[in-house]
Amino acid sequence: MALELEENGSHDYTRDGTVDLKGNPVLRSKRGGWTACWFVVVYEVFERMAYYGISSNLFIYFTKKLHQGTVTSANNVTNWVGTIWMTPILGAYFADALLGRYRTFVIASAIYLSGMSLLTLAVSVPGLRPPHCADPNGINCKKADTLQLAVFFSALYTLAVGTGGTKPNISTIGADQFDEFDPKEKHHKLSFFNWWMFSIFLGTLFANTVLVWIQDNVGWTLGYGLPTVGLTISILIFLVGSPFYRHRVPTGSPFTRMAQVIIGSLRKWQVSVPTDPKELYELDLEEYARSGKVRIDSTPSWRFLNKACVKTTSTNPWILCPVTQVEETKQMLRMIPILISTFIPSTMIAQINTLFVKQGTTLNRRIGSFNIPPASLAAFVTLSMLISVVLYDRYFVKIIRRWTKNPRGITLLHRMGIGMTLHIVIMTVASITERYRLSVAKKHGLVHNAGQVPRSIFLILPQFVLMGTADAFLEVAKIEFFYDQAPESMKSLGTSYAMTSLGAGNFISSFLLSTVSRVTKRDGNEWIKNNLNASHLDYYYAFFAVLNVLNIIFFLIMTKFYVYKAEISDSMAVLREELGGPKLQEATTASLG
Repeated sequence: MALELEENGSHDYTRDGTVDLKGNPVLRSKRGGWTACWFVVVYEVFERMAYYGISSNLFIYFTKKLHQGTVTSANNVTNWVGTIWMTPILGAYFADALLGRYRTFVIASAIYLSGMSLLTLAVSVPGLRPPHCADPNGINCKKADTLQLAVFFSALYTLAVGTGGTKPNISTIGADQFDEFDPKEKHHKLSFFNWWMFSIFLGTLFANTVLVWIQDNVGWTLGYGLPTVGLTISILIFLVGSPFYRHRVPTGSPFTRMAQVIIGSLRKWQVSVPTDPKELYELDLEEYARSGKVRIDSTPSWRFLNKACVKTTSTNPWILCPVTQVEETKQMLRMIPILISTFIPSTMIAQINTLFVKQGTTLNRRIGSFNIPPASLAAFVTLSMLISVVLYDRYFVKIIRRWTKNPRGITLLHRMGIGMTLHIVIMTVASITERYRLSVAKKHGLVHNAGQVPRSIFLILPQFVLMGTADAFLEVAKIEFFYDQAPESMKSLGTSYAMTSLGAGNFISSFLLSTVSRVTKRDGNEWIKNNLNASHLDYYYAFFAVLNVLNIIFFLIMTKFYVYKAEISDSMAVLREELGGPKLQEATTASLG
């Protein structure tokens, strides 16, 4: 293989182990880079339009069309969204262990599309939905029967299975188009996740404005049919780009490799770890080169796991593991406390399409003859996010790295911390705003009749705008952090960590909403009722602000002990020179985030 590469000009071949679908090494000039990434980025615009075309207004469909209560509707939305973001763990497993990212993505796309198609039928066929009801409060409306609910939820959760295979792999496929060992491509990769998020929220913007308006004012058949068409277009765009993609060969189950290290360490808990790392078991460098993997040197952190690579008479992989496998496991495990610290901010994000929307339904939504759909305010999250990402990438990073000498401007954990701080501000503002809305409702005698409060829906706009700004810091940094810090052979699993965070946040939202509703109802002062004018949503938001304060304390403690993964090449040092910064010591290179 080495001779073949040399004869064909090995300088043009990628050095990160990527191949074509037949397993042949790929030429850098023929595949990958931004040429391939454009197909991935454009795919994400249309796919996010499809997904948010369903999820953004789903709360309204549950309350207005299926005639469910506030708490039930909110929990149905967050349970479904939670599933959407948890299934990527399975998708990452199939990609890394069995099928590869490309094939897993293509199969999952077919499942995704079938779910979207069935959902469109569920809202279109008269027998699959409850009859129209003119009662604005839905008290006397006929609720969905068992068959209608079964079809609707089957479609939703089929869709969720499909996204489980697409979400952790599409962003990873995009990042894989840049060679980790090439300084120039490494530079492009630094901006990839920012523009990746830009494409996501461009599609989301269309969904939260045009599609939401169509659903509220034209009909749900067209409102769900268009996202289905958008998803079809996105899949076709991705397939057209197939000849340009670089691929990674499946390297086996990451869960199995991690379990082998943990069990191997436990089975040898009495064994002493030698002080010289060279005495530990490791595979030959040539073996890693042949498989396109990267060998990792032993580190002193999480020292107990080093027992798995202490040489013994047994060669059983559940007793003896190479150093690289142990270090890969360490990298995945040391990210878990950071992952846990992102759960509460993800719970805040879950409020955008549930309680924030419910607030919007209680306010004056008219501008002249135009009626603003409550869910369309989520578009301001998108706009704020787009503006913040561009300003951050184009200006903030360039200014701040003059002082930090970090090509990213600030470390990923610092960026995440800023986003978490903003979540405290968001829920404080939301609580104050809701308290004011309740005072106006009381002043006008609207507490018991659930009447519309005579204030513009833009009263709650600041909490949407601030949420988008927070996402520009936390959500972008989160997906880049988990991808960047994961070992090369577990990138899909690392990316799924970011998805898991959102899933856990939605499930926590369901749990908190149900628990708070039940406890406060028992005390006779229920915080969340179907009639928000008689509720205490301001208390609930204040409770969230306190949770965020406690969470950021936990985050700061966890970051104090976190050790960044060392760079696998000298490309970052070269990049520093290109950016005009002084060459730093190796210790600084290892601490870059």
